[in-house]
Order: sequence, then C-alpha cells, then structure tokens
Amino acid sequence: MNTLQDIKQTIVLEAPIQKVWETVSTAEGIALWFMPNDFQPEVGYEFHIQSPFGPSPCKVLEIDAPHHLSFAWDTDGWIVSFILKDLGDKTEFTLIHGGWKEPDFILPKANEKSAIVRDKMAYGWMAIVNEKLKKVIEG
Repeated sequence: MNTLQDIKQTIVLEAPIQKVWETVSTAEGIALWFMPNDFQPEVGYEFHIQSPFGPSPCKVLEIDAPHHLSFAWDTDGWIVSFILKDLGDKTEFTLIHGGWKEPDFILPKANEKSAIVRDKMAYGWMAIVNEKLKKVIEG
C-alpha cells in the first residue's frame, strides 16, 4: 500500500518546555495558534476542533506531559502529534500529522485527492508552526 508520508514540522522555540507545553496542551493555548476547540488533556477525551469546514471530531490518544501529546483528528484516520524536547531555556517542538491514505484516495470532506490535501496541509502547518506558534510563544 502506497500511503503518503507524514507531515513533519520542527522548530526550536525560545522558551522553556513548560511554557510551550501549556500552549500546545490546553484549549485556550491551542486556540491561540491553531483553531478554536474544546480540548481536555485526558486520554480518551473526545473534543472538537472548529475548522473552516465545520467542527472536526477528535479524540485524545496519548499524553505524556510535558513531552508528548497525540490525538485522532477528524474521520479520515489522521493522527496529529506534538513532541517537545527540553533544551534548557529553549524547546524543540515537532508536529507530526500522520495517517494519510494513498495519494489518489478522495477524501470525502474536502472532495479532493489525498495527495492534494496533504500538500495544502503541509504548507498550512509550516505557517502555523513557524509563524503563529512561534509568535504566541515568543511574543
């Protein structure tokens, strides 16, 4: 099966890990740089992200504070993970968006091929992580 590669974005943020963790693991924090949501840091918790396409159902899969968090996003098998690495007064933050299907698979919500949606999302995540998250964390 020829599934698409995970999207991966890594950035080093000028802030201690605890500050970054609070921004990526709370509903208020996530809303500042990503989208409005009713996230709770609790494994198995079901929540919604308010995307431009309407509310996306999500479910918390793993939490290991303050280093790792992953959740299922929407109904296409996507898994989003945040991985934090303590670098003293800095934090390495990695976002992984996995669970992609074959390139030609039509994703029902977007009504577009998986490969096209992945490219758009990869571009979107780049801006979200490198600009929005950075700005929220570093001011």
